[in-house]
Amino acid sequence: MPSTCSVISQSGVVFGTSGARGLVIQFTPQVCMAFSQSFVGVMKKHYQFDTVAIAIDNRPSSQAMAQACAASLISLGLKPIYFGVLPTPALAYVAMQQNIPAIMVTGSHIPFDRNGLKFYRPDGEITKADELAILADDTELVNAELYDLPSVSDLGATSYIDRYLDLFSPTLLAGRRIGIYEHSSAGRDLYATLFKQLGAEVVSLGRSDQFVPIDTEAVSVQDIEMAKRWQKDYRLDALFSTDGDGDRPLLSDETGNYLRGDILCLLAAQFLEIEALAIPVSCNSAVEACNSFKQVLRTKIGSPYVIEAFADLKAQYKSIAGFEANGGFLLGSNIDVGGGQLSALPTRDALLPALSVLAMARDCPVSSLIAKLPKIFTASDRVQNFEKQRSIALIELGIEAPKEFLNKLSLGQFDVASIETTDGLRITLNNGDVVHLRPSGNAPELRCYAESHSVESATNLVNNVLASVVEL
Repeated sequence: MPSTCSVISQSGVVFGTSGARGLVIQFTPQVCMAFSQSFVGVMKKHYQFDTVAIAIDNRPSSQAMAQACAASLISLGLKPIYFGVLPTPALAYVAMQQNIPAIMVTGSHIPFDRNGLKFYRPDGEITKADELAILADDTELVNAELYDLPSVSDLGATSYIDRYLDLFSPTLLAGRRIGIYEHSSAGRDLYATLFKQLGAEVVSLGRSDQFVPIDTEAVSVQDIEMAKRWQKDYRLDALFSTDGDGDRPLLSDETGNYLRGDILCLLAAQFLEIEALAIPVSCNSAVEACNSFKQVLRTKIGSPYVIEAFADLKAQYKSIAGFEANGGFLLGSNIDVGGGQLSALPTRDALLPALSVLAMARDCPVSSLIAKLPKIFTASDRVQNFEKQRSIALIELGIEAPKEFLNKLSLGQFDVASIETTDGLRITLNNGDVVHLRPSGNAPELRCYAESHSVESATNLVNNVLASVVEL
């Protein structure tokens, strides 16, 4: 039999910003088994366990991949617990409660012809060091026979719902009409239950039998217009949704406008009275400008980098958290909230930031909360089918000759105030605007982030830069 290392290296599947990602055709049963075996081998060096949790999203390919992962576990003498279709944070939470590792089969927001695997230690999401250890594992691949998946356990869903029912009052959303854009989200069967038990009148919308790749960092014009139409047609106080695996939120204000993910999480961190934050370099500068936090650490983009930064913050602060521009909120410590305690959940979570902001807006419109923040606005979008090597070459050109690069981006009227290369190329212009380019860690895409003095200006900046990139 081949080694796990050789199977993985020859597959073309690589670790991205969160989990291993690739084309569905690359995730053969053997590749899924190799990843599962290597993951378990790395975990056994640090933890004792005989059970591993598994869950999936609603992608057409996810069940077969989970079947291969479970077969590998069984061949290694381990028991798989199968939670069926479940949000990623719900799987991570129930696994942490049981002190066992977990495997989530999901490609998150990327198109349905791709998929991925996310791995969790008994104490939370794996680190970049764990990723390297998995790739370096060089044991002989165990010959595993495919079996039917075990019966679905509902413990994952009930534990996740109870986490927030125990935290918030059952009248938190009383008198509110909340729309839930279900599409193909892994959490679509539990969100309505939770919101109703918190007192809301729920309107379920947009359920789809086809997989819908919702990207909370690049929401489509169609989805933006649909949210405003639903708000008007159904008289909604807010609209809630997530990406495919339920770890990145979308929340609208009372007019149907979606909040940017980092603004949503900034408000949530204020509500939760977080002392210190770790956030990627792509997040809105309003996080520092609002002066609500004792320390803000900037990291590379990707939840593993945010989690690694928690170690430095834990030594100095009692309550720590992190979030990303996509809205995923990572709770790095146990915290007290309104007299109750919320346990740490160091992985992206969509529900906590959304519920926190709705709690803040109990007696005021959501839009009024945003109006109190510094007037710094962001926008982002992507060019799809843009190979990583092209992105890297473009960024290297910008680093070597930034002024010439601005000319190529039709920004020659500006000078370069500063350059940041923590992750990609982030250029601050002499008028205070920011342009940030980086290759996606999950798909062949070039992402562009911008900051400016208005939403329109930031959006135009993104659109114009990406149009220039396409011409190049």
